Amino acid sequence: MAKLISKTYGEALFELAVEENKIDVFQEEVLGVEKVLADNKEFSELMKHPKIVKEEKIQIMENVFKGRITEELLGFMTLIIEKDRYNEIHAILNYFIDKVKEIKGIGIAYVTTAIALTEIQKKQVEEKLLETTTYKQMELHFTVETALIGGMVIRIGDRVVDSSIATKLSELQKQLLKIQLA
Repeated sequence: MAKLISKTYGEALFELAVEENKIDVFQEEVLGVEKVLADNKEFSELMKHPKIVKEEKIQIMENVFKGRITEELLGFMTLIIEKDRYNEIHAILNYFIDKVKEIKGIGIAYVTTAIALTEIQKKQVEEKLLETTTYKQMELHFTVETALIGGMVIRIGDRVVDSSIATKLSELQKQLLKIQLA
């Protein structure tokens, strides 16, 4: 359900940005709003508090953001509060940001390796991904997971390439278990 909400509202925000011809402006503002919300946990707790009525929450939102973001984005955030969707605000804004990156040809890849990669190796991974995809740029997020033993797992959207030793060993084990001894 939460994924559907973030997609619906995120898509609406994206369509508004396209309609108003303000994709770059909205992207910059949404990133700024996300930073403010991430840096101020108390603000988010206040906005989620059940005893504070919607009108007060809207007034608080306007006091914080009016004059700092476009009226369209402020109106959108007001709508999120009116529709009781503030709990999904991060997912909605992240959906919008991902959609903008997709339109601009920026791929987002999550790379997991058994050991930390050097800067040269990271650059090689990026170059290989740019060669094998249609993206113009890559935004890479690297993590280390020693359980992989070796190799790497790359996730871009819903596509996963798993060349880890752990997965290969697991597949080999499954094949060996299928063999019947005479």
